[in-house]
Amino acid sequence: MHLDFSKLPPRTAYEWMTNTILPRPIAWVSTLSAEGKTNLAPFSFFQGITANPPTLMFVPVNNRAGEPKDTLRNIEANREFVVSVVPFALAEPMNACAALLPHGESEFEAFNIAAAPSTFVRPPRVALAPAAFECALHSIVRIGEGPGAANVVFGRILGMHVADSVLAADGLPDAAKLDLVGRLGREDYTRTTERFTISRPDR
Repeated sequence: MHLDFSKLPPRTAYEWMTNTILPRPIAWVSTLSAEGKTNLAPFSFFQGITANPPTLMFVPVNNRAGEPKDTLRNIEANREFVVSVVPFALAEPMNACAALLPHGESEFEAFNIAAAPSTFVRPPRVALAPAAFECALHSIVRIGEGPGAANVVFGRILGMHVADSVLAADGLPDAAKLDLVGRLGREDYTRTTERFTISRPDR
């Protein structure tokens, strides 16, 4: 089977991409509006991209009306955000945050999600998330126009919160203890509790 993406409508291209680019980590992004209202939303186009300088990226696409979502509007206004990772225990609240709430209405409050203060930025983090990255905006790259078009947000990582309970004997986070969820295709998710090891070749 061969697909010519130039002939596919965006929704069909999305379905093929999200059912094969697997698993995708989830960025649970918290921001503040210009008026100081909190916002919390999940994004599965998310990845760390370099450690020099420490930088990550996530992609809030435009909504169905072709307009930017609250997360992007808030980052453009304040140039700060926090990415909390999502453990299995918080999968349902994370999913609830994908709902479209009126602008200025807080998902933290609407879905009873506990917030904790950050150290270097103003937006709070998810208190029960096992790890969270505090970020300052580096840049935004826009790809496409209209509904579903991408706004690739690059953030410089200023600091990180990690729960002591998820650390392994070597002092680094343990994937099984983190028990993070990743996005698959359709309505499916996976967990980091199952894994295998392959030794890296000499480089």
